[in-house]
Amino acid sequence: MEHRGQKYHRGRLSSAIREEIETILEGELGDPRIGLASVSAVLMAQDARSARVMVTVAGDDAEAERTLEGLSAAKNYVRHELAERLRLRRPPELYFQIDRADQLEGRVDELIGREKKRRRKSTEPGPS
Repeated sequence: MEHRGQKYHRGRLSSAIREEIETILEGELGDPRIGLASVSAVLMAQDARSARVMVTVAGDDAEAERTLEGLSAAKNYVRHELAERLRLRRPPELYFQIDRADQLEGRVDELIGREKKRRRKSTEPGPS
């Protein structure tokens, strides 16, 4: 069973890591594959040895894939910078992943809207 202090520490650490990676993305990575990207969340593993970095990318799926390749190539640099800036003895292993939550949310809204229209049409009285 996990202690409350450990959970609190992991939450603070993931938020600090998110902020630092965001700063690194904004101006320090010179890879042309990395487009306009931002970090939406950092999900830490329970033992804090690995972290899944959720990244949103402006552009299409091809742009997102290129950005993901660039971020994966820069993973060790980012990890080294995290260790120095946050004074971590063992920074977590980073796994970058495209965050498609906004796309899924738009799709769900579209489907709900269609269903509402369909129901309105079926309840409307027809011409007599």
